[in-house]
Amino acid sequence: MGLLSSFDSLSPFGRRAGAGVLVFAVAAALSGCYVAPIQPAPVVVHAPAAVAPPMPVTLSVRLYPANEQASALGVVHAVVTNDLHGRGTFQANIQGENFVGEATRKAGSSREGLANGAGTRGGYLSCQYSMNSLSLGTGSCRLSSGALFTMHIGS
Repeated sequence: MGLLSSFDSLSPFGRRAGAGVLVFAVAAALSGCYVAPIQPAPVVVHAPAAVAPPMPVTLSVRLYPANEQASALGVVHAVVTNDLHGRGTFQANIQGENFVGEATRKAGSSREGLANGAGTRGGYLSCQYSMNSLSLGTGSCRLSSGALFTMHIGS
């Protein structure tokens, strides 16, 4: 005998009570209740952003003739690359001779500095400068031949 045939043999009151128990059992089975402990939301910790080191700044430099010897050479264009730590590289080309050297700030000064370059044909270029800002400055240069130039740094 199956479950239903046993159910039919009960009195009407017994059938109601059995049906109630059956409905309660089915409802309890299907309710799917689950008690879970409440957990706090995970805390996300962000690592501090890495600070990139400052990138070197390349500045254009113009050397304007300041005496007769320099007038024969004309305006000279040069480049200074500032590493932002008080040093940099200096490059110029005067009548086919490449001058390469370095630019440094004078000890104890954040504005004044020297730039010197050795030429590929044995000449040298020596400059003194003063910066008005990070990218603008003025100065003067002397070529080993005696030519004098007024220096303008930046655009």
